[in-house]
Amino acid sequence: MAMRGGPGAFRLDDYDVKLSQVDPRIYRLLGTLIRPYVPKLAAGVLLMVATALTGLVGPYLTQVAIDRFVAERDPAGLDLVALAFLATALLNWWSSYGQTYIVSYVGQSIIYDLRDRMFRHLQRLSFRFFDSMATGRIMSRLMSDVDAINQLVSSGLVSLFADSMVLVTIMGTMLWMNWRLALVSFITIPTLLLVLRLFRGWMRDAFMAQRRRAADMNAHLAEAIAGIRVTQAYVREARNQAQFDGINERLRQANLGAVRVWATMMPSIEVVSAFGVTLVLWYGGILLRGGTADVTVGQVAAFILYLNRFFQPIRDLSQVFNVFQAAVVSAERVAELLDQQPEIVDRPGARDLPRVAGRVEFRDVVFGYEPGQVVLKGINLRAEPGETIALVGPTGAGKSSVINLLARFYEPQEGQVLVDGVDLSTVTQRSWRSQLGIVLQDTFLFSGTIRDNIRYGRPDATDEEVEAAARAVGAHDFIVRLEKGYDTEVHERGAKLSVGQRQLIAFARALCADPAVLILDEATSNIDTHTEAVIQEALQTLLRGRTAFVIAHRLSTIRSADRIYYIEDGQVVEQGRHAELLALGGRYARMYRGQWEGE
Repeated sequence: MAMRGGPGAFRLDDYDVKLSQVDPRIYRLLGTLIRPYVPKLAAGVLLMVATALTGLVGPYLTQVAIDRFVAERDPAGLDLVALAFLATALLNWWSSYGQTYIVSYVGQSIIYDLRDRMFRHLQRLSFRFFDSMATGRIMSRLMSDVDAINQLVSSGLVSLFADSMVLVTIMGTMLWMNWRLALVSFITIPTLLLVLRLFRGWMRDAFMAQRRRAADMNAHLAEAIAGIRVTQAYVREARNQAQFDGINERLRQANLGAVRVWATMMPSIEVVSAFGVTLVLWYGGILLRGGTADVTVGQVAAFILYLNRFFQPIRDLSQVFNVFQAAVVSAERVAELLDQQPEIVDRPGARDLPRVAGRVEFRDVVFGYEPGQVVLKGINLRAEPGETIALVGPTGAGKSSVINLLARFYEPQEGQVLVDGVDLSTVTQRSWRSQLGIVLQDTFLFSGTIRDNIRYGRPDATDEEVEAAARAVGAHDFIVRLEKGYDTEVHERGAKLSVGQRQLIAFARALCADPAVLILDEATSNIDTHTEAVIQEALQTLLRGRTAFVIAHRLSTIRSADRIYYIEDGQVVEQGRHAELLALGGRYARMYRGQWEGE
């Protein structure tokens, strides 16, 4: 969703937003979330009505008890009132329970649907989106913003409706019982509205400051924990502690500011409430002394009870504004994410790609990540089925861009990427990527067992096939030496495994998927010489019959490649076998000899 610019614009990370600034589409988004649960919400509303009505019976029964049975000294009548009071309380408990459960069920279901929708949407988005948006901002939308919407749906809207209903029914009941006392009681309403108006801005500022400081704290903690190794390596603990103390102190002051608002506002409302009770007692006493038949002692007592209940929903409603404001702004942030469209989509009529032989061709491919910044300038290269193709060249030359286009993580602005003569843009992404095996330099292992990680790309692989893939890449021996072997739990990102072990598991994962085309992007750069030798030996067998694209800065790992493409400044400047390029004496030869001499 394109966000508004100009003087009236606001940042997505800024919670202090006027509701008039919010895009009206956000209200439609909230409506689409609530719509499937309207029948259940209707049942919840009926129970709210029952709760409100049964909650109003108590003061009326108090009036009846005082005027009819206490004054007449009728204990039998008081027993009946007591039973009616108990029955009303039980009905109120039942309706309150049903209301709370139904509304909570609807709220949690809506949040489940929203998070599920967001996660499904995230998995469809292209790499360009993740390149430009930090993980922390995405997590903020998935968690904090969704929680804010949850508060609106599960408590804010319910409080708004229920408290409004209670106010209306109390006012109606008081007017029905005695309109004179009711009008005297309502004198306090303008004063109460004035108090709430005075406090609303202060309260909003205090709670917005609290949210901002809490967001600062969360961001700092996430960064500090993620970078703890660097912190300790550079002995930054003391300075980081001082920085944290400053952020922590600002959060403390923001929390105390919110407390000061509450500490001042709530007693102020109590004073207004007490003033209302005083008026009822004063005017009720005047009417009683005058002998007015329209007023009884029981009515005065009932009015005092009603007044106490009258101010509670007003206190609650003063908070609904803040919940509503935070939720609507959070909904805008969520909608921005949901409005992002994947750059790579299957064209209408795209067909599934059958099992490929592995003939790959880049034909006059032009590509850039940003408009006006060309990375690949008319790249032409090819790979025959079963060939191993090496891509080498200086950093930033465009090697990884070739791999990104081959995997169809991005699409070229010009030219074609062909597999078995078929343009990849004309086939479904799933049918092509399911035939790819990819191992990256930064190995990512998921939570679960080693077995689960190896069969990640092929969930139906048998235990025997998992073990065979591990044996093929030389991972089996170290796996079986672990306490639980293949059932060993992999902790976050495989932190308890060495870099080489994680890389071997990644190789086994790629090979277990039985890909037609294998991509190795700096896959051996973090592996020691002994482990590299094990992998090289395994790959000689495993790459037979598969097309492989290998990116490696360590040129010793690609000497046996069928064809080497030296890429510089987005263009292929040399190509051939290792021996041919050495004999040519060009850029590849200079790079190779430089590494060899350096070793």
